[in-house]
Amino acid sequence: MVQSDPKSISKRYIDFLKSEEDSTYLYEKLAEAEKDDRLAEIYRRLALTERRHASVWRDKLQEMGVSIEASRPSWKAHVLSWLARRFGPGAVMPILVGMEHQAVSEYDDQPVAIASGMPMEERSHARVFRYLSVGGKGISGGTMASIEGRHKGVGGNALRAAVLGANDGLVSNLSLVMGVAGAAFTSSAVLTAGLAGLLAGALSMAIGEWISVKSAREMFANQIRIESAEIAEVPQEEQEELALIYQAKGMSEKDAQALAEELLRDPQQALDTLAREELGIDPDELGGSPWEASIASFLLFAAGAVIPVLPFMFLSGMIAVILSAVLSLLALFLVGALITVFTGQSAVLSGLRQLAFGLAAASVTFGLGRLLGIGLAG
Repeated sequence: MVQSDPKSISKRYIDFLKSEEDSTYLYEKLAEAEKDDRLAEIYRRLALTERRHASVWRDKLQEMGVSIEASRPSWKAHVLSWLARRFGPGAVMPILVGMEHQAVSEYDDQPVAIASGMPMEERSHARVFRYLSVGGKGISGGTMASIEGRHKGVGGNALRAAVLGANDGLVSNLSLVMGVAGAAFTSSAVLTAGLAGLLAGALSMAIGEWISVKSAREMFANQIRIESAEIAEVPQEEQEELALIYQAKGMSEKDAQALAEELLRDPQQALDTLAREELGIDPDELGGSPWEASIASFLLFAAGAVIPVLPFMFLSGMIAVILSAVLSLLALFLVGALITVFTGQSAVLSGLRQLAFGLAAASVTFGLGRLLGIGLAG
């Protein structure tokens, strides 16, 4: 609950004032450091908004009879502006996202701020900065291409998930099989444990993936509902957000404003556009089907987990153990090589590294199983 004590109120307002003045100073410095004129103009407009926010708090304090001395930017603002000058505005973008997000939550229960529309404007600023921070380097030059292609990267993400899912099944079940083989050394015991590990792990992966995707869909749907409400309640703010986003993508201010105004004439089209451009959400898919993701996770984990088990279906004794280890290590080498599709490193080195990790895990569990088996036998 907000305290009503005049001293605490004035202190809080002073803190708000200093925060807004820091933001004004920082955004002005970002504009000076930004080489792209369009982005520099966006920073200048953000600075003007923060300056207006600061004037609200200053006026309110004067109404309360609180004298305000001219303040200097904080050390944090100085450090961030130096980093922006030295390494470019993109270097401080994640910090700015956090600052704007915090400003929104700070103003949620402040009547003065709400009456002045500050929470909505701060939320708009936070979204613009999140958009600018894609890739961690802001939007300039070649970074734009990666932003435009963010939805096209789904195939690569799916392939990576497939490789890692199969790797999880392979490593976990190889360790389990080797541990049981070291302790029991009977094909039936190893086969039973391996199949149980395959099923348990695949089911766990499937359930976890279903919950993850389902939760993401619900979160995306809620974000779209919030966006729809904002379009209905404050269309001007949403139009401004769209205009800023299109300016960041390279359009002139005039064209961006015209396009945003045209989109807002159709609320449904505006919602679809804001969901895609601002939130990065495809309203038609909302992150994909939880059932498809669940089934895929089950099959991928099982595909990796079945490899260590296969030899025990047809062979027994040490030859089955050796063959299981050889097949699994070859598969691990292949997985390591496939991972280089994403890392760009040497396929041979990555494959050998993956093989070494798998061999180490299998050796540890085999040794522990062997010790346990000897202890039980004794």
